[in-house]
Amino acid sequence: MRILFIGDVVGDKGVSMIQHYLPVIKQEVRPQVTIVNGENATAMGRGITQSIYKKLMGDGVDVVTLGNHAWSNREILDFIDDANRLIRPYNFPKNVTPGKGYTLVNVNGKQLAVLNFQGRVFMDNLDDPFSLAESLVTELRQKTNCIFMDFHAEATSEKLAMARFLDGKVSAVVGTHTHVQTNDPRILPQKTAFLTDVGMTGPADGMLGMKPESVISRFINQRPARFEVLETGRGVLSGCVIDIDDKTGHATAIKTIKYLDDQAHG
Repeated sequence: MRILFIGDVVGDKGVSMIQHYLPVIKQEVRPQVTIVNGENATAMGRGITQSIYKKLMGDGVDVVTLGNHAWSNREILDFIDDANRLIRPYNFPKNVTPGKGYTLVNVNGKQLAVLNFQGRVFMDNLDDPFSLAESLVTELRQKTNCIFMDFHAEATSEKLAMARFLDGKVSAVVGTHTHVQTNDPRILPQKTAFLTDVGMTGPADGMLGMKPESVISRFINQRPARFEVLETGRGVLSGCVIDIDDKTGHATAIKTIKYLDDQAHG
């Protein structure tokens, strides 16, 4: 089983990069499942709308994951319960949070479980992702041993800790949120694939997708500033490709990909 995972889609530029480049990538790497993090996909760079979700699915995405900006666009409350392939972090408060934190995808007769969790270091103090992940993975392994997790977290240590905690129990743990693709794809000792951060998809010349001026200004004067998505310039698409043994659920390979406008870098 081959999984293509594309990192945080930011603004209109990110959505357009998916539309234009996903067919090219699929021709090159031949994934069987395509997963995209869409928590920054609106024009303002926070949250997702139903129209964007449907567009991503129409452009060839199989599952859309979210993160700390899951609720930044209130429209999501109207449709997330009916969006079967849109998942938010599983460790939001149980029983009071709409939507779900995982989904199952059929891949040639084999099920792939796609999980979404959020870290707590330097982020909101949600329910414990480690204990909840352990319980959920134990439950899901009764159905399938092919399990992919998008771990939306700030601290690199927390991301690696989650991967090592679940090593051998899930197929892959890939980090999102920091928007900077890291150079550490690896297979852990018990055959779980890991990447600290898959990177972002959107404006290549911004600062994490935002206009640089307001970000720099905040560092200089320490005053609140409204960050706006950069709408001009080049685009970048960041992702990774993971191969999984269908029988064991073990990862056999992981590599990063990055497309900068018309130039592909494997």
